[in-house]
Amino acid sequence: MARMTAARAAVEILKREGVTDAFGVPGAAINPFYAALKASGGIAHTLARHVEGASHMAEGYTRTRPGNIGVCIGTSGPAGTDMITGLYSATGDSIPILCITGQAPTAVIHKEDFQAVDIASIAKPVTKMAVTVLEAAQVPGVFQQAFHLMRSSRPGPVLIDLPIDVQLTEIEFDPETYEPLPVYKPAATRAQIEKAITLLNESERPLIVAGGGVINADAAELLVEFAELTGTPVVPTLMGWGVLPDDHGLNAGMVGLQTSHRYGNATFLESDFVLGIGNRWANRHTGKLDVYTAGRKFVHVDIEPTQIGKIFAPDYGIASDAKAALELFVEVARELKAAGKLPDRTEWAAAAQERKATLQRRTHFDDIPIKPQRVYEEMNKAFGPETRYVSTIGLSQIAGAQMLHVYRPRHWINCGQAGPLGWTIPAALGVAKADPEASVVALSGDYDFQFMLEELAVGAQHKIPYVHVLVNNSYLGLIRQAQRAFDIDFQVNLEFENINAPELGVYGVDHVKVAEGLGCKAIRVTDPAELGAALEQAKKLTAEYRVPVVVEAILERVTNISMSTTNDIGNVVEFEEIATEPGHAPTSIKTLKV
Repeated sequence: MARMTAARAAVEILKREGVTDAFGVPGAAINPFYAALKASGGIAHTLARHVEGASHMAEGYTRTRPGNIGVCIGTSGPAGTDMITGLYSATGDSIPILCITGQAPTAVIHKEDFQAVDIASIAKPVTKMAVTVLEAAQVPGVFQQAFHLMRSSRPGPVLIDLPIDVQLTEIEFDPETYEPLPVYKPAATRAQIEKAITLLNESERPLIVAGGGVINADAAELLVEFAELTGTPVVPTLMGWGVLPDDHGLNAGMVGLQTSHRYGNATFLESDFVLGIGNRWANRHTGKLDVYTAGRKFVHVDIEPTQIGKIFAPDYGIASDAKAALELFVEVARELKAAGKLPDRTEWAAAAQERKATLQRRTHFDDIPIKPQRVYEEMNKAFGPETRYVSTIGLSQIAGAQMLHVYRPRHWINCGQAGPLGWTIPAALGVAKADPEASVVALSGDYDFQFMLEELAVGAQHKIPYVHVLVNNSYLGLIRQAQRAFDIDFQVNLEFENINAPELGVYGVDHVKVAEGLGCKAIRVTDPAELGAALEQAKKLTAEYRVPVVVEAILERVTNISMSTTNDIGNVVEFEEIATEPGHAPTSIKTLKV
C-alpha cells in the first residue's frame, strides 16, 4: 500500500474524480493541502483576491460544462465564513461545488484558537454535507462521499473542513485502485410518463415549463425533441433559459413578474395545461399562485421528491431526473406520433408566435444620457449565438433577460435563487476559465460591479479575458424602483462628485481608472451611437491583451424597468413606451408585426 499524507490523498482523489481546476486563497491552516496540490500536479489553481470570489468562480466553472465540479479552497476561520454566500448560491440553484477549508489542530478546535470556528455547523444549512474530519484515515472516504452526494439526486455543494494535523498525518491510501461511488438519480417509470402524456393530450393549449434541472441534467436536446414531437410550446425559466433557442418556433418566451416577455406572460395566461420539468415554481416566475394556477392543470417532474407540492399541489407529480424522464417522454411520444395519436397543436403554437411578433418592448432610443434598453439592443448586434452571458441581480439583469437573446444551454449563466451582489465578476472568470475559447460577456449594474471588483485583477494576473458590460446610473436601481411603493427614495443614491474625475459629474466612482488600475482595459460610453463601436473594440482588446475589458455605459439616472407592482403576472407595468413600429425593436427575435 502507498503511504502519504491525508492532504495528498485528498488531492489524488480530486484528480480521479475529474477535477482539473481549483480556485482559492492559501493560508496557514490549509498550507499542507496546498503543498500536496503543488507536489501532485495536474490541477491548475487560480488565486482569487477574496475567498467569496473563489466560491463564485467555482460556481461559474461548474455551470459552464456538463460534469464540471468547481473546487474552492480557503484557510480556517473567515475563509470558510466568506464562502458561505457561494455555498448558499450553489445550493439554491442546485450547483455542485466543493469547498475545502483548513482548520485549527483538532486538540484546540473548541478552545477559541486563532481562526478556529465551527464552519461545518455554519455551513450545514446551505450544503448537502458539511463535515470537519477529525480522523485522518477518514479523509478518503469523506471525499469519496462528497463527490457521490454532489452528483446524486438534486445536485448541490459540499464543505470539507480539514484540521491542519489531520492534513499532515500519514495514512495508507492507494490512488491507483480508487473508484468513484455510483451516482444515484431517481428515474420515472413508463407508467408515470404515459399518465403525464395522457393529461397533456387531453388539454387544448398546453405548455412545457423548462427549468434549470433540464440544463443540469444535460437534457436540452431531449426536451426540444419532445416539444417538437408533441408540438407543445416551451416556456424556459430564467435558470432554464437557453434550453431551446430563442428563435425556435416553439419558444413561447419567459414568464414572470420581472424577467419575462410580454408575449410569454400573455401565452401562459391563455394556457390550460403546464408540464413543469426541472423547475421549482420560483415566486418571481409564478407571482400570485391563484393567478398562475387558475384554469390550468399541472404536472411537475423534479429530481427532488420533496420539491413536488412545496409551492402548490400539482395534479400529478413525478420524482425523476430530467434526463431520465425526457428519454421516456420522447420514447412514448414517438410511439404515439407513429400511431397518429398526438393532437395537432399547430394552431396553438402559431398563436404563441403571433404574440411574439406583436407584443414587444421598445429598445431603440437615441437619448443622452443613454437609456438602458439601447445597451441591450447593441449587445444583441455585437454578440452572437455562441456568447455565454453571465449576470446576477438588479435592473441590469432584469432588463437583460427581457431584451437579450440566448440560443444554447449554459449560455445564460445566472445566479437565480440567492442573487448576491458581486457575483458577476468572479462567476464570469470561472466561466471563462472553464471555456477559454468562449465569448464570455458579463452584465452588471454599478453596485454589483463595485461589490467584488478586486477580482478583475485575477483576470489580469491569470490572463482570463472576457467583456464586462457595466450599466451605470449611480443608483441601487432595483431597490429604488421597489421603494416607489413606500413613496421613498432613501439610501439608494450612489452619486457624488468625484474630486479626481470632475468630468463624471455626479456619477461618482471612476470605473475606468479602477479597472485600469487593476490591470484591465476599460471604455466609457456616453452616446448611444458609440455603443456598437465600443463593444467591437472591447472584443478586439480581449483578444489582444487577454484580460477583462469593461465597457461602461453612462445611463440616465432613473429608468423604471417593466415589472409587476401587484405580484400578478397578468398585471406587468410597462413604464416605458412599447414598440409600435419595427424600428423600435430592431433586434427583436421576430420583426414587429403592426
